[in-house]
Amino acid sequence: MKKVVVLAGSNSKNSINKQLATYASTKVEDAEINILDLNDFPVPIYGIDLENEAGIPENAEKLSNEIAGSDAIILSLAEHNGSYASVFKNVFDWMSRIEAKVWRNKPMLLMASSPGGRGGAGVLGSAKMAYPHQGGNIVGEFSLPSFFDNFSDGKVSNQELNNQLSLEVAKLNDAL
Repeated sequence: MKKVVVLAGSNSKNSINKQLATYASTKVEDAEINILDLNDFPVPIYGIDLENEAGIPENAEKLSNEIAGSDAIILSLAEHNGSYASVFKNVFDWMSRIEAKVWRNKPMLLMASSPGGRGGAGVLGSAKMAYPHQGGNIVGEFSLPSFFDNFSDGKVSNQELNNQLSLEVAKLNDAL
């Protein structure tokens, strides 16, 4: 059975991106779903001096191994001031010291959501440009704007957006 890692680029206990990624994972066919939480992988703030003195943190190794051991990735990024949440960027920086191609060419459904109408467009755009150079095989993408208006009871409540998400998950299913 194929293994799909599900991750949100946020450490919020009530992360809207984790809710979106989790819901998207319910649409994946015939796969073992492994929902990860960045809170389970705390790492110190990256710095070359720290790396030279102490090496790579065990939690960065663990998260990197989860990605390496998967067949596909569902990632929904939180947007903070138009970019990655600092907690996500930090663990990503550590993982890039383990393997420059962090995403290891695994098929990826890349998503973002926000409470606002842009749906994380800034961070999604940045990731779409950068991730192919970092081993990201982006086979589908989805943005959910106005999260609290379009998501309820654990699912995308706007039918048009839900249909769009289903089409993007189908691309991931095809890649598996």
